[in-house]
Amino acid sequence: MLEVIQSTEYATWVRESWGWPYALTLHAFGNAIVVGLIFIIALRLFGLFRTIPITALPRLIPVIWVGFIIQVYSGTTLWVSKPARYLADGMFEWKLIFVLTGAIVTIYFQKRLKAEAASWQAAGKAPPSAMRFVAITALVWAAVLVVGRLTAYLGQLYTA
Repeated sequence: MLEVIQSTEYATWVRESWGWPYALTLHAFGNAIVVGLIFIIALRLFGLFRTIPITALPRLIPVIWVGFIIQVYSGTTLWVSKPARYLADGMFEWKLIFVLTGAIVTIYFQKRLKAEAASWQAAGKAPPSAMRFVAITALVWAAVLVVGRLTAYLGQLYTA
């Protein structure tokens, strides 16, 4: 099945034409959107950027999901170019685990932020339990970035 995927016209275009740089560029932008906005929200809740009202932060969540969709589309495009290699790569499996974890914690984070932003704004800060969850969310997305980069370099060593 992986050979069929890798031999499609689309996968060949990705490997042998401009598909790879296009997908890689989109992937970088998707990562920047997701991780950048998660970190802006996290830093605001940690007390920085006080000119940004906490009640304005939920408006960033839909943009994070657009970035996530860009990541999934571009990541799948990169994957189809050599699926067997990626699936044999231990680092790639870790990246997928972190991406799925990131999506799950972001869903929960989104719900909590929308429900409690007004009370956090009134109190002037988020409670410690929310701060721990914000830190976890930011760390998971940072791990996606790091492991994604390591996939290109260390995966061969990891599986050797």
